[in-house]
Amino acid sequence: MAQIVGGGRPVNDAERRVIAYLRDHAPAEWLLLHNVEVPRGEDVFEVDLLVLTGHSLAVVDVKGTRGRIQVSGSRWFPPRREAFGSPVTKLRGTARALKGLLVSRATQLERVYVDSIVVLTSPDAELVDPSGRDAAHVTGLAGLVPMLADASRVKRGCSPDARPYLTAVLDALNQTVRRSTAPPRYGNWEVEEQLGGDTRVTEYRAFNATLPGSETVLLRVYQADPLADEAARAAERQRIANAYQSLARIPPHPCVVRSRDFFAIDDESRFVLVLDDVHGEALHLSPGRGAGSPFVIPDLLSGLAHAHAHGVIHRALTPACVLVTDDGHAVLTGFDYSKPGPRNFTVAHELSNVLDGHYVAPECQDRPDRMTAASDVYAAGVIAYQLLAGELPAGPDALGPEVPDVVRRMLDHSPAKRPSAAEALDGLRGIPQRSRLRRLVRRIVSGP
Repeated sequence: MAQIVGGGRPVNDAERRVIAYLRDHAPAEWLLLHNVEVPRGEDVFEVDLLVLTGHSLAVVDVKGTRGRIQVSGSRWFPPRREAFGSPVTKLRGTARALKGLLVSRATQLERVYVDSIVVLTSPDAELVDPSGRDAAHVTGLAGLVPMLADASRVKRGCSPDARPYLTAVLDALNQTVRRSTAPPRYGNWEVEEQLGGDTRVTEYRAFNATLPGSETVLLRVYQADPLADEAARAAERQRIANAYQSLARIPPHPCVVRSRDFFAIDDESRFVLVLDDVHGEALHLSPGRGAGSPFVIPDLLSGLAHAHAHGVIHRALTPACVLVTDDGHAVLTGFDYSKPGPRNFTVAHELSNVLDGHYVAPECQDRPDRMTAASDVYAAGVIAYQLLAGELPAGPDALGPEVPDVVRRMLDHSPAKRPSAAEALDGLRGIPQRSRLRRLVRRIVSGP
C-alpha cells in the first residue's frame, strides 16, 4: 500500500479512483502527492498526481474520456464530442517545468528522471495512435502500476535509482508545489459556492470562468456510474437528462426556470445541468415573504399553464418546486421527473420515491404513471389552499366557505371537472379586488 503524503481535493470521481487504486495496489515505498499546483513564472500548472517511485518522479494526468480515441498530430478525437489537444503534449511540458523547478532547488536533482503518464480510467477507452508517440505515455488503470514500475523508461543521463535523492526531492517539492486551492470547475463554469444536495445531485452557484464577474448560474451536478453496463448507463443518462429535455421544450417565461446547458464530464461519472440562478428560496407555507406575496399563486399558475401549453407535465409539484424571488414573485422549477411529451421511455417508475402524497391527485395516488396536466392543477390547488387557509385541505367536502371557487374546482376529485392551469389563472384574475380572496391574501401578509 503506497503512502499518500499530501495534496488537495480531487476534482472528480476519476481522480479519486486513480488515487485509491495506487494507494491500494502500488508498492509500500512509493509516495503519492495529489491535486497540486506547480508555479512557473506567471503561470500555474495543475497536476492531478505526483508519484515518487524507486527510479523516477512521475507526473500523472487522469482522463475519463470514453470509447475509441483517434490520435492525429497533436489532437485527440474521441467519439461523440469535440476534439481536444493531446494531454500527453501538455503533460510533457508540465514535467519539464517541474524538473526545472527541482533542479533550481538542488542541482543534484538533475539526475532524477521526471516521467509523464496519462491514465485513461474508462474501461472502454482505447487509444488509436498510429505514430505511437502518445501511446508510450498512456495506460489504463490496470496498466498504471506496471508502467510506473518500469525502470526502462528512465532516459539516458538520469539515474535508474532515485532513492538516494528521495529527501532532496521531497524538500524541493515542499518548497515548490502547493496544494491546489482552485475551486471545482465543470466545463467553463467555476463553482462559487455549494448550495446543497444529496447522494444523487449536488447544487452549486457558479460563474463563467472566461468572464469573471458575469452573472451566476445554478449547476445541478448529478452522480452517475461510469462503470455500469451500457444498458444501465443509457437508462441513467435518460433519467438525468429528463429535466433538460423538458425545459428545452418550454420557451422562455418569467415564471419557469430556464435551462442553459447540459453536458457530461469526461468519464460520465457526473452530468451537469446549467440553469438560471433564481435568487430566492423555496416557498414556505407559513406567514412570511413567500406565503405573504399576492404574486405567488398567479405566477405558479402562469408558469404551469406555459409548461402545459408546450406539452410538459410537471408531475412532482410541491412547495419545494416553487422558488420565491426577493420581490415576491414565483418561479416554477424541479422538472427532474416531468414528462416532456411522447417518448419511447419513462421515468414514472421513479416518482414513487420522490412524491409527497399531500400533493398527489386522488386518481394518481396508486398510479403515478397516470399523472396529467389535471393532476398538476390539483397539486397547485393544494398549494394555493395552504397559502390561503394556512393548512392542508381535509377533503372536497371539508373546504371552508372562504375558499374561492376557482381553488375549490382545482381540488375537485374528478380530473374532468378541474379547470386547466390557464383557466384557473383567468378565474383568479377575475376575482374582484375587494373579494374574500384578496382579503385572505392581505390577512396572510399582516399575520394573525
